[in-house]
Amino acid sequence: MQKKISKKVIIAIIAVIVVLIFVFNAFTVVEAGHTGVIVTMGKVTESTLQEGLHLKIPFIQNIVMIDNRIVKLEVHTEAFSKDLQTVDTILAINYRVDTSKSYSIYKNVGPNYENILITPAVNEVLKAITAQYTAEESVTNRNMISEGLVEGLNEKLNDAGLYVTDVNIINFEFSEAFITAIEEKQVAQQQLLKAETDKQRAITNAQAEAESIRIRAQAEADANKTISESLTEEIIEYQKIQKWDGILPKVTGSSGTFVSVDTLENSTK
Repeated sequence: MQKKISKKVIIAIIAVIVVLIFVFNAFTVVEAGHTGVIVTMGKVTESTLQEGLHLKIPFIQNIVMIDNRIVKLEVHTEAFSKDLQTVDTILAINYRVDTSKSYSIYKNVGPNYENILITPAVNEVLKAITAQYTAEESVTNRNMISEGLVEGLNEKLNDAGLYVTDVNIINFEFSEAFITAIEEKQVAQQQLLKAETDKQRAITNAQAEAESIRIRAQAEADANKTISESLTEEIIEYQKIQKWDGILPKVTGSSGTFVSVDTLENSTK
């Protein structure tokens, strides 16, 4: 009797466990920012589950979660510039999956759509864009290249349900020979600029010195003219008297004849 009761208890417990398993497998939760792709016995259903709690057929239906938030994908690729320089590039691609096409992406491509769709598209579009610029122009036109990548990638990926929102160029790297050539060119340009600056400074200094000499000469000429115009016979005689030391000159004369003053005194005696 006890054995029969124990057997019934065990069967009841097993039944409860089975029911619980079925109940737990009959529900699924789709997290925020995701859609649930319904796979029934291997067949993908075109309708998708939105955020929240949903019923499903236990052990028959499987729900695959597709992330519809903006996702960052880093791509390391290589391309060639217009002047045939190798451009080693690291890009950060921000993209999202269209909720209405989550099922078609999973059905036609599978969960590995980044490697199958996005990365090859990035390589193709980048090569097409960098071929339009020289290596130097690639560095100075990073924003234009980024914008071109966004536009080109959306043209290729939108039909599949993938939307690129932003492309950031993390790094451009070139060959050692090219970097050396750029550095030498920059040094030459700096030296040329310094030479032009020194030349301009010398010209400016020479012009300033010439102007200073002209001003001094003009000032001296004006002063002499003023003095000359202000002199009179009376002023000249007065200046002679002021400067005379009271001693008669040793020699005097006129019309080219000079006589010693001492000789005149002796003859008078």
